[in-house]
Amino acid sequence: MPRNKRSASVFGLFAILFLVLTAGVLLLHAGNDAGDHVPSYVEWTPQTIANASSGDAFRGLLLSRHCEHCHGEEGFSVKADTPNLAGLDRFAIWKQLQDFRSGKRVSFPMNPIAQSMSAKDVADVVAYYAKLPVFYDPDDKRAFPQPAPDAVHKGIAWRLINFGDGERGIPPCQACHGPLGYRPGAPALLTQNGSYILEQLEDFANGKRANDINEAMRTIAQLLTDDERHALAAYYGSGLGMNPGSAGAAR
Repeated sequence: MPRNKRSASVFGLFAILFLVLTAGVLLLHAGNDAGDHVPSYVEWTPQTIANASSGDAFRGLLLSRHCEHCHGEEGFSVKADTPNLAGLDRFAIWKQLQDFRSGKRVSFPMNPIAQSMSAKDVADVVAYYAKLPVFYDPDDKRAFPQPAPDAVHKGIAWRLINFGDGERGIPPCQACHGPLGYRPGAPALLTQNGSYILEQLEDFANGKRANDINEAMRTIAQLLTDDERHALAAYYGSGLGMNPGSAGAAR
């Protein structure tokens, strides 16, 4: 074969190889980007629901000894920026632990803890916390309830919880977080610490937290003003969310 034809043939092979490698790299990056944009690997299938509902609460009680340092002896934390777990819907706790396990929700302490747990451990722990009572115990050191907001902020939170804001496309908080409605995997906020709620709303608003399916919370948190986020956090954190439908709770 003449030298010029052989050189052209070699060049053509290198060009094809370069294109193949480039395409592979682009596909790899596209796959990674697609994975990055998946908010959670949890799907509410019959099998998922069965897995989340299969726990042994007594074994969960024993395992919860490792959780007490942060989340309290009876599921109520002594720190207002740490979530209370007592009485939470098991699907809500289960989803968050799965997201911590997969890295879809990032937390320096919770990622390694969740990743060290077996599937049975997770189911058992959530079964235990879901059964814990939420009534006040004067002997514990819980941070909840915190001081109530002023009248203006009470009114702001009460309207958002009960009615939302149709003009901005904000649904009522209680449609997903109770007490009148619940969405699978959405935590009840009725006995949640206010500082923790505020931190999560801010993280959703700035994109630091992104494990909400269909981006519901990121969208809502971004639509809320800073004042509204503070009002909602203080309202729930003071225990007023337990009876948001009452007009008196707005005063």
